[in-house]
Amino acid sequence: MKRELDTIIKKDMKEITANRQLFITILIVPLVLTLVVPSVFLATFHFLPEEASDLQNMIERMPQAAQHMETETLLITLLLNYILPVFFLIIPIMASSVMAASSFVGEKEQRTLETLLYSPLTLQQIFCAKVLASFFMSMLVAGISFLSMVLVLGIEIYAYTGSVLLPGISWLLILFLLAPAISLIAITLIVRCSARAQNVMEAQQLAAFLVLPLVLVTAGQFSGLLLINAWILAGLSLVLILLAAALLGLSMRRFCREMLL
Repeated sequence: MKRELDTIIKKDMKEITANRQLFITILIVPLVLTLVVPSVFLATFHFLPEEASDLQNMIERMPQAAQHMETETLLITLLLNYILPVFFLIIPIMASSVMAASSFVGEKEQRTLETLLYSPLTLQQIFCAKVLASFFMSMLVAGISFLSMVLVLGIEIYAYTGSVLLPGISWLLILFLLAPAISLIAITLIVRCSARAQNVMEAQQLAAFLVLPLVLVTAGQFSGLLLINAWILAGLSLVLILLAAALLGLSMRRFCREMLL
């Protein structure tokens, strides 16, 4: 059975990479979010007056241990280790939504759904394979985006300040706990929608509602109203991991042929 499961996962991932327009969309949007947007923020922090009130609000909420830094270095640290980690979570949701939305809808459009249902796998195993295919793709895109961001921002930070600033522990929590949990939740929900939907656009509508809370949290960080530190991320990661596991298990148990018809 494991071989059949791997076959579906590889087939779905191969179809995405073979579709040049779709694959470019999956890559380009995250790279813009992790390269262009952070570079604009970094340049803004570098050239804005230090006495700007919005910046002072954010600086005052930084840990006391960081208060001895120069203002520009402090703002860059704020951007790198407080704002960007939350902003980064949008990427796995966006990347996974593209593939997850077409998981069952794509089978319907290509008229291969009946062939898939006649495979030796159970409906629950087919559902799990579709979720895992999207999950692996979203984690791959997230990893590529993170490495690209660290390389480009590292060069820009050195050019602005003459020093090297490394990502903090928040990034470890984001990459290995929080991003996978959020991605799995998003994929599970979108794959369920894909099973009922008649077209890809209908299945993708849910992604907008999943991204909205992250946009609001990011806005709160920029305004200085809220700074999410590593402890908050760790607690949130634990809650979302449990939620992702429960949601996936419940969705697999309730998945039936009637949902595909």
